[in-house]
Amino acid sequence: MKRARFGLHALAVVVAVLLAAFSAAAQTLHLPPHEKVVLKNGLTVLLLEKHGVPLVNLYALVKTGSAADPAGEDGVASVTAGLLRKGTKKRTAQQFAADLDYIGAAFESEAGPDFSSVSTEFLTKDLALGLELFSDALLHPTFPDAEVQKLLAQSVDAVRGAKDDPQQVLGLYYDGYLYGTHPYGRPAGGDEVSLQRIKRDAIVKFYEANYAPGNTLLAVAGEFDGAEMRKKLDEVLGDWPARTAATPSIAATAPVKSKRLLLVDKPDATQTYFAFGNVGIARNDPDRVALRVVNTIFGGRFTSELNEALRVESGYTYGASSFFDSRKVPGPFGVFSFTKNETTVPAIDLALQVLQKLHKQGVTDEQLKSAKSYIKGQFPPNIETSRQLAQIIASHEFYGLGDDEINQLEARVDAVTPEIAKQVIQKHFPSENLVFVLIGKASAIGPAVEKYAEKRDARLISDPGFWPPEKK
Repeated sequence: MKRARFGLHALAVVVAVLLAAFSAAAQTLHLPPHEKVVLKNGLTVLLLEKHGVPLVNLYALVKTGSAADPAGEDGVASVTAGLLRKGTKKRTAQQFAADLDYIGAAFESEAGPDFSSVSTEFLTKDLALGLELFSDALLHPTFPDAEVQKLLAQSVDAVRGAKDDPQQVLGLYYDGYLYGTHPYGRPAGGDEVSLQRIKRDAIVKFYEANYAPGNTLLAVAGEFDGAEMRKKLDEVLGDWPARTAATPSIAATAPVKSKRLLLVDKPDATQTYFAFGNVGIARNDPDRVALRVVNTIFGGRFTSELNEALRVESGYTYGASSFFDSRKVPGPFGVFSFTKNETTVPAIDLALQVLQKLHKQGVTDEQLKSAKSYIKGQFPPNIETSRQLAQIIASHEFYGLGDDEINQLEARVDAVTPEIAKQVIQKHFPSENLVFVLIGKASAIGPAVEKYAEKRDARLISDPGFWPPEKK
């Protein structure tokens, strides 16, 4: 769920200052100073004061995500996070919502593959109640059975509904087919089968095993006094009982060494949604900045080579893109687009030609110059709000990245040469070994797409789950 942005005047001022600063040759982007403290119970706290807008954002990162879901119960981490505000020792779900509304606060909780997160944002003047609500949800959820059953039913309905729109589920099928039984192949939100297996006991067990101060990073950003904040955090979170929590180890998986294709049949489809790619990079890969520059050229912006070929020049689609989803261990790289049934093969062929062109010709100085300017111009708004800053410093701490990730970004972008670009293209962009996933009308496109892979699989979109198929 998207959250409303605040402080538009302050935002405009910061953007103007940053844009003016870009004319200087020196590095202009810097994270504001912040400090790190560890409470007596093992909770790591990151404090970043940002004055000018009277807001405070708290972002708790629990170092366990959906990759740790029990076998056959995909969605436990997500459901656990979603229930934190649905009843605590002090408040019912309705009372919690009313107290949030009383101070105009926002509250979000979710789980991704690598970690779960809990965040809130409120006005500085409401610090006492904001902290109390946040700690109540994080430390004292009760997981009422009625709320458990309600959220599980809603989640099952949401999965079924999402399959009516292939764009919503293409990534889930792609990750599942690419990774198989590896934790990154699991749908973080679960599926129609796994969600119906989840019982309240499994949710309580997941919470007790993973929501512990020693397994949590708390980033606080916004307008506050550091000394006062440390004192208040110790008051509301210092008594959180210290517990051991085994951070799950996620094994890296090697890229696929073949071509394979999954066709998900949606008999009423008039368009084909397709993805292809392979395993990409980890979040801390040393080539990450160079890849960012190259992928901006290839498929990472509206004027990318992919979008120019598939949308502007051929008219096959309204959009084509590519991205590296970097995670704790190598996450997926994929090319994504959609087209009419009758242009499925020409569109995929053209996307593959753009990829081959990247391998054969690399990138030019002119393309690099354009991509570098684009990244430097687009990135500053991502580090302006307290919410963004809290998420950044927490995720950097989690992935073992330092402030130089921001502070040296421009210099590292500028250092990318055509030779470096060629090296990362050959190393990280797949060429011959590709995994394809298509969602479309099998009777219209099935025979024509067989040419893309020696190994082919098929299923109906109405079949429960994503991939691999449910064992009978």
